[in-house]
Order: sequence, then C-alpha cells, then structure tokens
Amino acid sequence: MSGILFLCIHNAGRSQMAAGFAREMSQGRVTILSGGSEPADQVNPIAVDVMREIGIDIAGYTPQRFTDELLNSVDVVVTMGCGDACPFIPGKTYLDWPLDDPKGRPIEEVRRIRDDIRTRVEDLLTQL
Repeated sequence: MSGILFLCIHNAGRSQMAAGFAREMSQGRVTILSGGSEPADQVNPIAVDVMREIGIDIAGYTPQRFTDELLNSVDVVVTMGCGDACPFIPGKTYLDWPLDDPKGRPIEEVRRIRDDIRTRVEDLLTQL
C-alpha cells in the first residue's frame, strides 16, 4: 500500500485539509498521514468549517510533529510552506505545493485554498 505524508508548519490547516481529502478520495487504498514542524494546539477551526461544508470532518484530528517514523512509513512527502524545516530522506518522492496558509484568513479565502488542495490531491492520487 502506498503512503502519503502531508507536511506544513503547524499541521493545522493545509496539511489537515489535504489529509482529509486524501483519506476520503483514496477510500483506504493509501495510507494517509500528516504532520508539522511546529504543530499548533488544534486544527484551525475555519479549516474544520470549510471541510465540513463539503462533508469531510477533520475536527477529530490533532496536529502533530513529523517524526522519522512517519517519514519512513510513506512513499510520497508533500510539503506546503515549511521550507527548510521540512525533512528530506533520499528515496522518497517529494512534492512542494505552494499554498497560502489559511491561518487568519477570511472564510472565502480558506474555501479557495481548500478547493486548490482538493484539485492537487485528486491529481496526486491519480498518479499513484
């Protein structure tokens, strides 16, 4: 089974939304994980709201720091704005998605970010 790790700084917005889409779209065929370099205390409430609008619940997830164990358990690592704080392990496929951070943005902008993430996740899953 393939695995994808979505990484951003706080593991509270972009990576949580991407993981939510990937879990939903892959229907258990792909291991989906997420993490951050500086995890927040909770998932961004606006990210939770915009995902709930489309029927995906990410409220029960907790931001976590990425670990070597997480990195070693996947084939693909998708980074989203964590720059040099994101790790690199040879032999993994790395993708960097230049996405705006939804933190502090109005809900209309977070919806746009959500929709961009959905398109990217769809494309990624068709490539696996």
